[in-house]
Amino acid sequence: MRIGVMCGASSGPEGSVDGLIAHCRELEARGFASIWMANIFGLDAISAMGLVGRETERIELGTAVVPTYPRHPMAMAQLALTTQAASKGRFRLGIGLSHKVVIESMMGLSYEKPALHMREYLSVLNPLLRGEPAGFQGSLFRVAGGLQVPDADPVPVLVAALGERMLEVAGALSDGSILWMTGPKTIESHIAPRLGAAARDADRPAPRIVAGFPIVVTDDRDTVRDRIAKAIEMYGTLPSYRAMLDREGVQGPEDIAMVGDESALDDQLERLREVGVTDFNAAIMPLEEGADRRTLDWLQSKL
Repeated sequence: MRIGVMCGASSGPEGSVDGLIAHCRELEARGFASIWMANIFGLDAISAMGLVGRETERIELGTAVVPTYPRHPMAMAQLALTTQAASKGRFRLGIGLSHKVVIESMMGLSYEKPALHMREYLSVLNPLLRGEPAGFQGSLFRVAGGLQVPDADPVPVLVAALGERMLEVAGALSDGSILWMTGPKTIESHIAPRLGAAARDADRPAPRIVAGFPIVVTDDRDTVRDRIAKAIEMYGTLPSYRAMLDREGVQGPEDIAMVGDESALDDQLERLREVGVTDFNAAIMPLEEGADRRTLDWLQSKL
């Protein structure tokens, strides 16, 4: 299991371009396999990874994740291919539907037929990311055109898929799934088998499962857990995440967060390996003085 670190979800120093680049260069120097950048309401994740790609040499760069509804698939592909060229082939495009409250209530767009939207979106996006023209006539997208981005390798794409239909789409039409708010029991019983079956049925390679978890290495588990509950309570109210938490049999996001001392987290990390996670995406939460550095040091020791 490869170990990477989530960036872009914090209002700290990494929220600026210079701060993000400095942080990512440190992560590369520490030997981490990957960086996964959230695309929320700050820096644009695809563009930012292109900038990071010019300042790093080895580390894999990905988005976790960019919403599809606000971006036409040709525009998404153009951005991704440009970042792939800038990073010399190290970019991985993670995309997702986002949430109805964001797409409809904030952006004023339609959130209709999400699984069909993603299936048709990928039908347009995939050939473009391979450097081929897209010719697709569907219910939601009707596209005929191509892109020419010099020095851009094909871009692997991963989909934030949690529900049954979305896992089928992701397995059949992408390189894997990027998870959030999804515990190990749910990955083992729901995500991995459905995603894997869809990939096999489509004669595709075994899919990647990139699992993101809030994480804090601490000796004061109860206090930090309470802080996590307050800091990310909203995730438990979003329907797609709520469904995964209910499958796991837990009350809130704090119940799947990785919190404890090094020994306790050793066991939790091993559990993720056992259930089929291919890539661990550490969302380090600075909720205790010095905990972010301690967590990074522990993660580095697991490489």
